[in-house]
Amino acid sequence: MAAYKLILEYDGSKFSGWQTQINARTVQGELQRVADELFGVAVDLQGSGRTDAGVHALGQVAHLKVRRPQRKLTAPQILRELNDRLPSSIAVVDLSEAAPNFHARHDAVSRAYFYQISTRKTALSKRYVWWIKEPLDVGKMQQAAALIAGRHDFVAFRAADPSRPDESTIVVVDSAEVAVDDNLIVFRIEASHFLWKMVRRLAGTLVKVGLGEVSVDQFRSLIEGRKDPKLDVASWTAPASGLFLESVQY
Repeated sequence: MAAYKLILEYDGSKFSGWQTQINARTVQGELQRVADELFGVAVDLQGSGRTDAGVHALGQVAHLKVRRPQRKLTAPQILRELNDRLPSSIAVVDLSEAAPNFHARHDAVSRAYFYQISTRKTALSKRYVWWIKEPLDVGKMQQAAALIAGRHDFVAFRAADPSRPDESTIVVVDSAEVAVDDNLIVFRIEASHFLWKMVRRLAGTLVKVGLGEVSVDQFRSLIEGRKDPKLDVASWTAPASGLFLESVQY
């Protein structure tokens, strides 16, 4: 069996997320189709984790495993041929041979995401940011973001996931910060794993802090797992457009 590690970038705007779905266009589905076609047999293709509809990636990792391929190809040939066949919104930026037991999801030790908030209207990158028209107190957002690192119960930021009904809401976050670059506010977070919609709900709540609608103390309570019926975190879920899977560590 031949096994490969792929690093991918994609514009998620026109995809229904990473994971293959029936009657929906997905990143995994497109990659599976062209890989099966390239090797002449069905391949095993899995990613480090799923990204939701509209979410982008700069460093998604996937494994590709092939039993008895009809064509014998080198890694550079596979990289070139996959990119020739994939739509322009998906690119394989690196492909290397991997151990047969390498698993893109199970072997990952952490994932890093960032979320982009624009404080001005932008014509060229509107698909990749969330434009907030009102003034934001970035200092308060930074204070709140500094509370995220560590082991916390993120039940207030979790969307119910039918595929994982018994999933623990405890997550250990390695790092989290809010940085500013001119008209761009970037929320960056790294952890071993994330709950469904957790990053987008954190980003949305940080914006509420910046708007003065949620205090840093209220944010701290939410991070500590104390739900407040007056704080409707679900309704504050940030749009998918500003979210990027930045990298996966092994």
